[in-house]
Amino acid sequence: MITKRIIPCLDVRNGRVVKGVNFENLNDVSSPVELGKYYSDCGADELVFYDITASSDGRKLFTDILKEVAKNIFIPLTVGGGINTIEDFDRVLKCGADKVSVNSGAIKNPDLINEAARKYGNQCVVISVDAKRVDGEFRVFAKGGREDTGIEAIGWIKECVQRGAGEVVINSIDTDGVKKGFDLEMLKAVRQAVNVPVIASGGAGSSEDFVTLFKEIPDIDAGLAASIFHFGQVKIADLKQTLKDNDILVRSI
Repeated sequence: MITKRIIPCLDVRNGRVVKGVNFENLNDVSSPVELGKYYSDCGADELVFYDITASSDGRKLFTDILKEVAKNIFIPLTVGGGINTIEDFDRVLKCGADKVSVNSGAIKNPDLINEAARKYGNQCVVISVDAKRVDGEFRVFAKGGREDTGIEAIGWIKECVQRGAGEVVINSIDTDGVKKGFDLEMLKAVRQAVNVPVIASGGAGSSEDFVTLFKEIPDIDAGLAASIFHFGQVKIADLKQTLKDNDILVRSI
């Protein structure tokens, strides 16, 4: 059985880590550099860094802060936000990212996935999808969850993987920040649709939610969360011990 990954997420706005509910009412949390180092030191398997307003602001991602984060951590780093061109991939990778996450940029130009996968390899290209239920289907949202694209999410994820995305992060807007558990229905649909690693995001409120995730969907690859880690409600060491106690394979700290 594949080892399950635990991944904290830094949602960064104006150089600070923020967190809200259903992508709204964002509150300041901490410095991304300090928080990234803390997670690297205390057993996180990977780290995700999203510049959450880069796309909606129509600007490039903050590279100075990203460089500082990358210098201070010793775990794989995935970076997203404002990724619209191959040059953006190149810039972020040169700042120290191991993988690049693309969302709105791929919606605008799906060929970006093909181009990036050819140049950097499938393992470097992560498709990040913010999805929400609309009229009985899972719908893709862009610009940090602000804009309904009208695209059906499962079909879009399949297309992105066919184009070369080597990993999928699926974030449920319906459960994001609500802390009532992961969106198992949505995650099962995604897991059945593709044969690349799938990372679950949105809804974790306790260690038990991760246990439920990995028990209900044994072939899901990782669980990603933000606020429960940021505010100390769940410590990564404690979470990994709980998972081990439930016979779920995790990397030792």
